[in-house]
Amino acid sequence: MAADSAITTCFRHPQVESHVRCTRCDRYICPSCMREASVGHQCVECVKEGARSIRQARTAFGGRISTVPLVSYVLIGLNVLAYLAELARPSVEDRFAMLGTVPPGYLPQGVAHGEWYRLLTGAFLHLTPGEGTFGLTHILFNMLALWNIGRVVEAQLGRVRYLALYLLSALGGSVLVLLLAPTTFTVGASGAIFGLGTAYWVMGRRLGHDMRAVNQYMAGLLLWLVISAWATSWQAHLGGLLAGGVVTLAYAYAPRDGRRTPVQAGVCVAVLALLLALTWMKVTSLTA
Repeated sequence: MAADSAITTCFRHPQVESHVRCTRCDRYICPSCMREASVGHQCVECVKEGARSIRQARTAFGGRISTVPLVSYVLIGLNVLAYLAELARPSVEDRFAMLGTVPPGYLPQGVAHGEWYRLLTGAFLHLTPGEGTFGLTHILFNMLALWNIGRVVEAQLGRVRYLALYLLSALGGSVLVLLLAPTTFTVGASGAIFGLGTAYWVMGRRLGHDMRAVNQYMAGLLLWLVISAWATSWQAHLGGLLAGGVVTLAYAYAPRDGRRTPVQAGVCVAVLALLLALTWMKVTSLTA
């Protein structure tokens, strides 16, 4: 009886005899619960607790470090799927493109008539072959830019901040189209791409990078903004550039302490609120 009372068992598996203690909590653990530690073994719970206490690595702008640009891949995939849907059913473009309103005498449609979703869905559509000046090259150029710049920006910002930047830039482009050219039928991810380009430039300056290549890219972006005054929707490009610039300035220059994330999130919410307020004011004037 005395020998039986001296038997020790694993605290997680009482039916398994054990003579090894966790070096952290000093409880008995069986072989299946043992995890190698710098000294001796630890139990599963102590290993998990230790992992939670380790501070996660962050980028220079507060985002979580990730080696796979998952958001960029998903955005490219969504744009491609939307393009295939346009090819299969041309009515998709008419139904979801950015459109503020139509002239009097036509069937009411557009953002001014309750179709607010067009502010974002239009940013995932592109011109189809034989349509407009660019056709197929429209989506090719935009996706190439998203592939080249998006991956860099996502790696610097982290996935959540990057996605917020992309969507707010796209929304900013659509809102400026609504304000300045409400009857213009607009499609394309260019507004979001301009926002990413501005972010690339702002982050380069903040991190002290060699600005020659960055400035060359920004000069090309601004040149395309001028050319787009005759070729495409310059309003969407400028709106994306401005919205993306404001958001990235908040990302780059927010205080590097516990206030950084709240400040960055607060600016994103403020930009969203401003864009929605401008949309509501314009819609009200168009339907008055």
